[in-house]
Amino acid sequence: MGRVLTQAKVGTGETANQREFLFTDEDFERVRKLIYQRAGISLAPIKRDMVYSRLARRLRALNLNSFAAYLRGLESASGEEEWELFVNSLTTNLTSFFREAHHFDILQRHMATLKQRPIRIWCSAASTGEEPYTLAIAACETFGNMAPPVEIVASDIDTNVLAKAQSGIYPAERVERLSPERLRRFFHKGTGNQAGFVRVRPELQKLITFTRINLLDARYPVQGLFDVLFCRNVMIYFDKPTQYEILKKFAPLLKEDGLLFAGHSESFLHAADIFYPLGRTVYERADRPVRSARLT
Repeated sequence: MGRVLTQAKVGTGETANQREFLFTDEDFERVRKLIYQRAGISLAPIKRDMVYSRLARRLRALNLNSFAAYLRGLESASGEEEWELFVNSLTTNLTSFFREAHHFDILQRHMATLKQRPIRIWCSAASTGEEPYTLAIAACETFGNMAPPVEIVASDIDTNVLAKAQSGIYPAERVERLSPERLRRFFHKGTGNQAGFVRVRPELQKLITFTRINLLDARYPVQGLFDVLFCRNVMIYFDKPTQYEILKKFAPLLKEDGLLFAGHSESFLHAADIFYPLGRTVYERADRPVRSARLT
């Protein structure tokens, strides 16, 4: 038997088309509060339809008929599994190989100047893996071999995308903008039932450790200091106070001459006492005694 469709009020004075599940203003505000508390994500009011469509999958899977019932169960859950699925559902993961390519030119020049080995890089919003694998490719090209002196930690809050990242398998269209040389050197082309897919070479995978990290956690399960920290296109989902708290935790994990890379639409000028801008969304620690030259 199919579900009974119910009228759902989507906003003051507005009535939605019939929907599968009851989803009230109060439900949406509860979702906004819970995802902020759990992951620091600030959902704008315009995200209401997105929230409905993504969480409706969980209601179907649990055979529930309202968001209120789902949220009651979530808040009373004794384990982490449903919370993890809740966060995974509301996390946006948009990425590509060599996204914002100028960052990797700067990264390669920076790596070439570093004397201490291994060079340690943290990719703190790894998503489905394109960014950390791009970092690995950039390292191989910098040092001219497939075993560069580089260690990459790749983390994300979403366990689903981390699993995809760890597999290293992508539809061929995901790499179609890469040069033929990069495709030949860093990827295997799928055949048979894997036709239409590529897989990153195992040498790249050996450079990367994938792990789940919530940037809201009081402490991050990472060891030692990093030469480079990539945190791109994730801070836009946090409000300014949350960004500031995360940046405060980043600074002690970055070496004195380390670089922090942000997304093209992100600015950390409100945290100028923590990170100093070097140009084009690249930053260094504000407490560095000798200021670096601006990067282009």
